[in-house]
Amino acid sequence: MEEYQIYTGGRFFKTDTVLDIRNPYNNEIIGRTWLAGVKELEFAIKHAQSIEKELRALPSYLKYEVLQKIAFVIKNEREQFARILSLESAKPMRYALAEIDRAIQTFIVASEESRRLPKEYLDLDWTPAGVDKEGLVKYFPIGLVGGISPFNFPLNLAVHKIAPAIAAGCPIILKPSSLTPLSTLKLATIINETVLPKGAVCIIPMDRSTGNRLVTDDRIKLLSFTGSPEVGWKMKNQAGKKKVVLELGGNAAVIVTETADTESAVNKCVVAGFSYSGQVCIHAQRIYIHKTVFNNFTEKFVKKVKLLKAGDPLLMDTEISVMIDEPNTKRVEEWVNEAVADGAVLLAGGMREGSFYHPTVLSNTKNDMKVCSLEIFGPVVTLESYDKFSTAISMVNEGRFGLQAGIFTNDLNQVNQAFDNLDVGGVIVNDVPTFRVDHMPYGGVKDSGLGREGIRYAIRDMMEAKILVKNR
Repeated sequence: MEEYQIYTGGRFFKTDTVLDIRNPYNNEIIGRTWLAGVKELEFAIKHAQSIEKELRALPSYLKYEVLQKIAFVIKNEREQFARILSLESAKPMRYALAEIDRAIQTFIVASEESRRLPKEYLDLDWTPAGVDKEGLVKYFPIGLVGGISPFNFPLNLAVHKIAPAIAAGCPIILKPSSLTPLSTLKLATIINETVLPKGAVCIIPMDRSTGNRLVTDDRIKLLSFTGSPEVGWKMKNQAGKKKVVLELGGNAAVIVTETADTESAVNKCVVAGFSYSGQVCIHAQRIYIHKTVFNNFTEKFVKKVKLLKAGDPLLMDTEISVMIDEPNTKRVEEWVNEAVADGAVLLAGGMREGSFYHPTVLSNTKNDMKVCSLEIFGPVVTLESYDKFSTAISMVNEGRFGLQAGIFTNDLNQVNQAFDNLDVGGVIVNDVPTFRVDHMPYGGVKDSGLGREGIRYAIRDMMEAKILVKNR
């Protein structure tokens, strides 16, 4: 069992409150850290404030080198990072390695963006008052950022807050999930070896009460939260005058049309529906299939789902393993049982063994069932047929979420219709809604959030515009 001390003010600390981290697969303690209290958080805030001007003045080339160095070291320790991440989250190694690769890429993208921070020149003579004047709009770091990241992508979703903050020149205090803090605390040891001013990045597990000070403290100028909508919107109401970015839940849908490559759609939808046991906010939860290909798609889909290999997440051939904990697994079980009792047809799965829920496929569902209307965040997919493409779009748009959607079609008119009419933050063509590369804008509408992540877009949120007006 390794120890991972909290990182604040450029120093590593222990506190009086031990936090043992367990492997969800076998419940063994695999690491130890500590929870920060108000005293440690106050230390972090004051240190971050004390180096704001120094961080703000860092030249682009230095920020570039820092971000590149972090990416380089993570790459050299890729397998070790993946093992830690897999142990703390029960994420199968094939997906843990992919997350480490994305975190590396996120730092690389941030390094490039640090050399092209936003600015613009304005002609002001559009009106008579502006004759012989010109404007320069420059963006300055907003100040101290508070970041709160979830358990399901414990490294890369944290990096999506840390890397843009470094590029923008903002200090950041990150609260990782108390279930999966170890991979980010390992990252802290790498950040500590860079030339960043001490206190520029603090990574401190906290209980919810202490962490909520990131929401309410006016010294925090921007709150970036990834998590559930219930918690996120409550935080927004408590955040006062600070800027708030929320990446919240999803209930992602896929439309499979009559012109689609059914084989490709099936293969991609199985991965999108069940990778990391569906604990992905853009997990393909609802799949709508044109009636002419519904039976063929369903038969192939169910067959492949039943062949998914379950087991120890540390094994490379494992495709699905346990969920993060038993209470969430029981919740999924309850929702599926409710749906079946109300008339849904169980095509596969529907069984729980401790924290493992068998990959489950349902059909004949109703919109008001929890498996359709809420974010299940588990290994459950619903399959339903439709006759008109416009009807499928309406089915996708029903409900409170709108993060991303996938559409499989070879009809350009359908692509355009989907892009114009789906109430989501991203439409993915001939692929699944789980598609994401780390420099694209990422976020949703309705209950799926507020603002966009993606490095360039996060940097823009972490900066404030200021205009200089002068005579020509």
